[in-house]
Amino acid sequence: MDIQQLTVVGAGQMGSGIAQVAAASGINVILNDIKDEFAKRGYLTIERNLSRQVEKGRMTEDEMREVLGRITLSTDLTDARDSQMVIEAATENMEIKQDIFRKLDQITPPETILASNTSSLPITEIAAATKRPEKVIGMHFMNPVPVMQLVEIIRGLATADDVYQTTYDLAVRMGKTAVEVKDFPGFCANRILMPMINEAIYVVYEGIAEPEAVDQVMRLGMNHPMGPLTLADFIGLDTCLSILETLYEGFGDPKYRPCPLLRQYVKAGWLGRKTGRGFYVYD
Repeated sequence: MDIQQLTVVGAGQMGSGIAQVAAASGINVILNDIKDEFAKRGYLTIERNLSRQVEKGRMTEDEMREVLGRITLSTDLTDARDSQMVIEAATENMEIKQDIFRKLDQITPPETILASNTSSLPITEIAAATKRPEKVIGMHFMNPVPVMQLVEIIRGLATADDVYQTTYDLAVRMGKTAVEVKDFPGFCANRILMPMINEAIYVVYEGIAEPEAVDQVMRLGMNHPMGPLTLADFIGLDTCLSILETLYEGFGDPKYRPCPLLRQYVKAGWLGRKTGRGFYVYD
C-alpha cells in the first residue's frame, strides 16, 4: 500500500515531528490532538523547525509552504476516517492508548493500518483493544524525529506481513532507517538505554558524583554525544520513569527497578527541559 494520507494522533514533541517528516515526504497529514491549542502548538513547532531549515539554506520558502500546506489540524478523531494509516503518539499510558485504538478501530475502514509510536508498551496488548490486530504495528521514532535516523518497527503477535512491509516502506520514504525488533518490553533501544540512564541516576543518588561529573564521564570518557542525565532531561523524566516501570513490570528483574531519586523528581514536577528543571535548571 502506498500511503498518501496519514493521521497523527498527538501533536506534542513526537507527534509534531512525525507529522513534519511525513509532510516533507509528500504525504497529506492530519495532525490531531484533544484541544485546538495543543494542535496549533504542534503546528507552530513544525513551522519553527522548517523556518530554521530555510535560514540555513536547506530548503526554500516555497518548499516550506508546500510542506505546511500538507498539514491539516484536527481535534476530532473521526477526521481520521479517510486515512490509510494512523500513527498514535499520545502519552505513554496503556489505558489511554487502548482507548484511542478502540475508537480508531470503529472510525477507520478495516484496511487502515493503526500504528503506535510507543517507546516501550506491548504492541500485542494495544492491538487487543481492536478487532484488527493483524493491522496493528509499532513504529517507534527517536526524538527529535526530524533529526534522528532510526525507527524501530515492532510486530505484534498477529501483525500481518503486508502491514510490516507498508510500515517499513513508509519509514524509508520518510528518510529513516527502519529496524525490526520483537515485541518485548522496551523493545531494543530503551531496553539498552534506560538501564544506563537509571544507573547514572543511582550514581547521583548514592553521592558518588554530581550530575555534571556523570555526564562529563560519559561524554569525554565514552565519547557519547550527550551525557545520560542531560539526555534524561531532554526525553522527560516522567517518560523515563514510565519506560523503566514497564521494563520492571514486564521482566520482574530488579536490575530495571527505577531509582528512588527519579521517582522523587517526577513527584516534584521536575521533569526536565519541558518543565524548566530536572537534573539541570533551564531558562
